[in-house]
Amino acid sequence: MKQYLLSVYQPEGPMPDQEFLDQIQRNLDELNAEMRAAGAWVFSGGLHSPSTATVLRAKDDEVLTTDGPFLEGKEYLGGFTIVNAPDLDAALEWGRRLTLATTLPIEVRPFYWQQG
Repeated sequence: MKQYLLSVYQPEGPMPDQEFLDQIQRNLDELNAEMRAAGAWVFSGGLHSPSTATVLRAKDDEVLTTDGPFLEGKEYLGGFTIVNAPDLDAALEWGRRLTLATTLPIEVRPFYWQQG
C-alpha cells in the first residue's frame, strides 16, 4: 500500500460565508469517516493563511528566518490529507471525492518512500 498526499489549494481572498463553510465541514467529516472505515485515512488538517508562515533557509552554516510565505501566489496550500491507497487510481478517486467535498482544486502526489 502506497501513501499519497492530497493537497487542497485555496484561492487568496475573503473567506466564504459561514453557512457555506459549515456545509464544507460536514462534507469533510463524512468523507474522512468513509476514508477511516476503508482504512485509507492516515492524517489530514487545514492550515492557517500564508501570512502566518515562517520560512527558514540554510545559508552556509547559518539559518536565515523570514516572515511570510515562501512563494507569493493567487492560490496557496490550505490543507491536506494523506491516504493509503493500493494505486494511483484509488488515490485519484479519494482526490475526486475531496474536490467535490471542498469545491477546491486537489493535487494528488505519491510519496517517494514509506516508513516501514
